[in-house]
Amino acid sequence: MSHHRMQAFRQPVSDTGSGPEEPFRPTAAVPSRAMDPEAIRRAQDRINQAAAGRVEPAALDAALERAREQVEALAATAAELEATLPSRVGDAVEDGLRAQVLPVGRNLAEIRGLMNQLIRRLERVEGDLLSERHARVDDLALLVDLVTSGWRGVEQRLTRIEERRAADDGASVYRIEDRKAS
Repeated sequence: MSHHRMQAFRQPVSDTGSGPEEPFRPTAAVPSRAMDPEAIRRAQDRINQAAAGRVEPAALDAALERAREQVEALAATAAELEATLPSRVGDAVEDGLRAQVLPVGRNLAEIRGLMNQLIRRLERVEGDLLSERHARVDDLALLVDLVTSGWRGVEQRLTRIEERRAADDGASVYRIEDRKAS
């Protein structure tokens, strides 16, 4: 509304609260019927009550009842959140951990597989080394047997030669051990 039209509705109200001195009518520029003086008085009473800071008990009770209902609704919501929030947070943490741990689990499984493969290869190498060692020991035992049998053969030959010489009585053969003793 324009400022001019607002001025048309403003009329002084008496201090007694009984209403305007003459019936409240808009200016001649606005065609309308006369307003009910009783409705204007009731509106003025409400304005005066609000200005005086007085509130009707019914309005106060209604406001308190709405506040109680809203507080109860808030308490119910808080209780629901209190009941469901830990499980929701737990589920979110589990989902996050699962998303982060799954690749780590795969890596660990791969490392475990590689370690098992390495262990099998080491066991195979250990078995090969053990069989090689046994083969070398067997070779050494055979070599010792060959050397021993060779020396026995030499010993037997020397003994026969000595026996022939002794039977010929021609030359004496002295053992080296006998010469060291004299």
